[in-house]
Amino acid sequence: MAQEMKELVVATAGRWSGVQPPNEAALELAADLQSIVAAFEAVRGGLRFEDEPAGFEAALQACKETP
Repeated sequence: MAQEMKELVVATAGRWSGVQPPNEAALELAADLQSIVAAFEAVRGGLRFEDEPAGFEAALQACKETP
């Protein structure tokens, strides 16, 4: 699957921007995108946007310095 992601990134960059990866490290980073996509897919449905602001606000209030 990482090979497919690398090929997709290379093809998309070439098609949209007219550029090719400059070196092997860039190709490896392109292949690593698959693991990033998989990590986001794993938490899909588990996190809710509306849950975060309330938790963030509570954390800010807990850390608030009192004069």
